[in-house]
Amino acid sequence: MVLDLSRTALLISDDGLKRLAAARVLVAGIGGVGSYAAEALARAGIGSLTLVDGDCVQASNINRQLHALTTTVGRPKVAVMAERLVQINPSLQLTPLHEVVTPENSAELLGPGYDIVLDAIDTFSAKLGLITACVRCGLPIVASMGAAGRLDPARIHTASLAESHGCRLARKLRKALRREGIEEGVRVVYSDEPFAVHSFGEHSPAEGDLRRPLGSISYLPAMFGLQMAAEAIRLLLADIPKK
Repeated sequence: MVLDLSRTALLISDDGLKRLAAARVLVAGIGGVGSYAAEALARAGIGSLTLVDGDCVQASNINRQLHALTTTVGRPKVAVMAERLVQINPSLQLTPLHEVVTPENSAELLGPGYDIVLDAIDTFSAKLGLITACVRCGLPIVASMGAAGRLDPARIHTASLAESHGCRLARKLRKALRREGIEEGVRVVYSDEPFAVHSFGEHSPAEGDLRRPLGSISYLPAMFGLQMAAEAIRLLLADIPKK
């Protein structure tokens, strides 16, 4: 069966469909944000997706991650997500990479060449490394800021990193990028809702995570991911005449 994109064509035209079908997109981080972003891109008709994540599904992911089910716990996130996406679009060119993004391998990951990158990584050093690598090679990137510790979907925005406000992660990232000589070229999805400081949990060494977990709700990461996919599609179709 071929993915039926007739409803999408009515909105973005056949030329728009062809542009998306020819697009190569990298999604880094296939968690609560990245899983929803990847699926929205696949359902929109993106022709080639590369998924990068070194984690496996954990029971604590089930409250917010699209691929996390009682039957998928323990399996690599990229493998589970790849199986799901090819059932949506069997002709999708899909590359699942079960590896951790690091500052050291970011440039290498971009080697195959992409039209746009979506950053849904939750480790600051890796996020900084990937964004830096993209900007330096002139590759458009849409980055997710913090989705945890928040409840209000009306406070989610899409803007340039320089224009973002009210997000501690975005502020920290701006400072770090300035030290790299970068002040523009980064689109972000962020929330200006104050972070719920009471939402920190205890360490979970049994799950292999030495960081304190952050409180999260089912819909906020999903909405971040959908906003990222929307921004990526908007950028890809920017010069296609509207119907």
